[in-house]
Amino acid sequence: MSAQRNDAGNAAVRTTVEKSHEVLHIENEKGVSMTEEDRKRLLLKMDLHILPTLILLYLLSFIDRANIGNAKIEGLADDLNLTGNQYNVVLSTFFVTYIIFEIPSNYVLERYFKSRPSWWLGIITTIWGAVMTLHGIVHNYGEITAVRLIMGAFEAGLFPGAILYMNNWYSKYELATRFSLFYVGSALSGAFSGLLAFAFAKLNGVACVAGWRWIFILEGILTVLAGVLTFFILPDTPEHATRWLSEDQRKYLRIRKDLQNGGTEADPVAHRFSWGLLWTVITDWQFYIMAFNFWSNNIPTYGLKFTLPQILKNMGYENETAQLLTMPPYIAGAISAYCFGRLSDKFKRRSFFLIIPQTLLIVAYAVLTPLSPHVKNNIGACYFAIVLACIGLYPINPGSSSWISNNLASPNKRALGIAYMTSLTNLGGLGSSYIFIDSEAPGYPTGFGTSLAFAIGGVIASVLLDIIYIRINKKRDEISRIEVMEKYSMEELAELGDRSPLFRYTL
Repeated sequence: MSAQRNDAGNAAVRTTVEKSHEVLHIENEKGVSMTEEDRKRLLLKMDLHILPTLILLYLLSFIDRANIGNAKIEGLADDLNLTGNQYNVVLSTFFVTYIIFEIPSNYVLERYFKSRPSWWLGIITTIWGAVMTLHGIVHNYGEITAVRLIMGAFEAGLFPGAILYMNNWYSKYELATRFSLFYVGSALSGAFSGLLAFAFAKLNGVACVAGWRWIFILEGILTVLAGVLTFFILPDTPEHATRWLSEDQRKYLRIRKDLQNGGTEADPVAHRFSWGLLWTVITDWQFYIMAFNFWSNNIPTYGLKFTLPQILKNMGYENETAQLLTMPPYIAGAISAYCFGRLSDKFKRRSFFLIIPQTLLIVAYAVLTPLSPHVKNNIGACYFAIVLACIGLYPINPGSSSWISNNLASPNKRALGIAYMTSLTNLGGLGSSYIFIDSEAPGYPTGFGTSLAFAIGGVIASVLLDIIYIRINKKRDEISRIEVMEKYSMEELAELGDRSPLFRYTL
């Protein structure tokens, strides 16, 4: 396929970014001396400066949105007199503002904080952490609903902002591994959430405050501290990283970013929002098929995070044991996310490393669905299925994120497209708040059945996207470079982005 791309004008430049020896050859011609070992050391240096902060922020974001499940079994629902489906409504209100504010947040980041992304990520983290502490002083259904609406608005910017941020540092086939490491924060949040809830709930009665309130207050304070630290420890851009990047390293990163974006430095005006750009994103067919990949992760993940402590209690475990038993499945999920991400980058194939974990997810829910009504008689099989579900769940989101990022050619479309994709994704989070219904315990046929259906839908979406991308690439290979250049100017090709006949979709 590389040979075909080398016959395709700008696609040849893009291919050089995908193969390290070609990158080094072109960039050496531009005055940058960088061996393969130098490149690996540079990537390690970037990883150590960038990823720990992002992982911490994402870990805290998932703890802060899912700890309500831990608080529930410590008495939240009883103390707030939540009845009927009010608990499910409280869960879903977070996603209303979370969905609405994702695109505006990425616009603010790209428009006003492009050179200082640490400021924007630090600001929103500090604010949602402060709002998290307010959960500890609510007294009724209306108050906790309002607090979660506010928290969703500020937390909305983290995921799309972090994905956009990493696109500005890493090249195409470095992203899946880094997205996976970033998403490890989500998996570990399940483990840490149970551990922190176990510890903080022991403060029950201290200062006449209930244990579930201490969970929110102390985890909110931890988030505020992390947000403040982000201002100081998260590097902004290679140009600002003069303390730990040499001049040659900064030049190398700038050149390869320009090459990947089409061979020239991007026009700053092109990054600004326009209604035409929004229309291009909204009418792009690939978002709507890719959404099923994200939903195959998103809907089962949130359903499981919100309900896992209760599922473990249904097995007969006490509160403390149930909180601790939430840890092993999420640790297994974190390891799985990293391994599949590495394999996806190594083999430069996204679809295969989505279909495999989605298949594991199908097996897990095929076990849980029939056995969970009699969970106390099938504890071993059900717990194994929960672990297997986490192994299948956590590679899907980073794999899907890297796939859609790879296939959005222009930086401006990528900025808006990532936020739009995340908004579509979190429509699933809104729905997942209602699939595990207390009255259906312990079998939860709606929850497990819905999760199984979306896992199957994810496999179908991955296969369908792979087939469509292959057909489009083959069709574009039939057009010669001369024919393309006779029909379009370079400016028109750049404006077409991934719809350009020179662009080849990543499979």
